[in-house]
Amino acid sequence: MTAQLFKLPSKNRSKSTKSTKSYQLRVELKSVKPAVWRRIAVPGTIKLSKLHHILLAAMGWQGGHLHEFIFADAMYGEAQVEMEPGVEDESRVSLIKAMDGASSFTWIYDYGDHWEHKIKVERIVDLGVPLDTAMCITGRNACPPEDVGGAPGYEEFVDAIRDPANPEHQTMLEWCGGAFDPSAFDPFAAQQRLDEIKL
Repeated sequence: MTAQLFKLPSKNRSKSTKSTKSYQLRVELKSVKPAVWRRIAVPGTIKLSKLHHILLAAMGWQGGHLHEFIFADAMYGEAQVEMEPGVEDESRVSLIKAMDGASSFTWIYDYGDHWEHKIKVERIVDLGVPLDTAMCITGRNACPPEDVGGAPGYEEFVDAIRDPANPEHQTMLEWCGGAFDPSAFDPFAAQQRLDEIKL
């Protein structure tokens, strides 16, 4: 089921130096079926370090794992951790600068499970006022549980919880807290998480 949420930024009569251009992004988790994706709107001037937290909130990840952004000509990550050669500090670059005219990029979350997300810029819109928060416009399907073992592990997990005859059925249900619906996605809950992130 696809769920949609529309939230317009509040108009403020006072002058603002913030950009009014919004980037509409489609974020899709690769190698997972059915597709897990979100459509969000963020300012083009947002730093990649902040975008990381927005992506976590929109998708439903809990955080706590390493991550990396991969663009056509550069890679970005957290400055607080030991970065590989060639990886630049994500807190020093904005989305618009990192894009450099490209239309898509990759965000990898959790080097162990290696959740690879393809992020495509669908359009750029001038809203006339800056965004107060990132917006979750729509999306589909649940984010996999953390530490499930990547795409192969998630497939085995879903098979187990759907089949009471599976020897791992009860174990997997207990591991995930008793219930998990792969088709579930609540845009209002996603927006509430986004509202907690100050732009």
